[in-house]
Amino acid sequence: MSIEIRNQADDYLGFWSEYHLCTLTTVRPDGSPHVVPVGVTLDADAGVARVITRKSSKKVTNILAAHPGQARAAVCQVDGGRWATLEGTAEVRTHPDAVDDAVARYGNRYRRTPAPDPERVVIEITIERAMGNVDVPKPKAANAAD
Repeated sequence: MSIEIRNQADDYLGFWSEYHLCTLTTVRPDGSPHVVPVGVTLDADAGVARVITRKSSKKVTNILAAHPGQARAAVCQVDGGRWATLEGTAEVRTHPDAVDDAVARYGNRYRRTPAPDPERVVIEITIERAMGNVDVPKPKAANAAD
């Protein structure tokens, strides 16, 4: 477990198990940010965040364009005033076991398993920084009774 994740409270880790759409930010070769919506899973024990995607995606291209071990990435999720961001070094994994594991984790978090895709790969972010604020009340549902 990374020190950054180990230092987070249980409610921070719990926030990463809730159903939320996230964003992934990678860095283009020209240094500008590339931000896209994604699903993210957190493996706190390993200190890794995972994103499943297609190997032809721009996010994968950005990671592969960086010098080995130097591709920076961040994932973020927001729910009302609650937010959390994980930053670190990204790598693309293609081994079928890594892909299958990431798909299963995605299925657990998002309650649906994506259809098989021979082009699927996994972006693994080794977490170096974790930040956020999850200590504010959860927003009420729009039609919640008082």
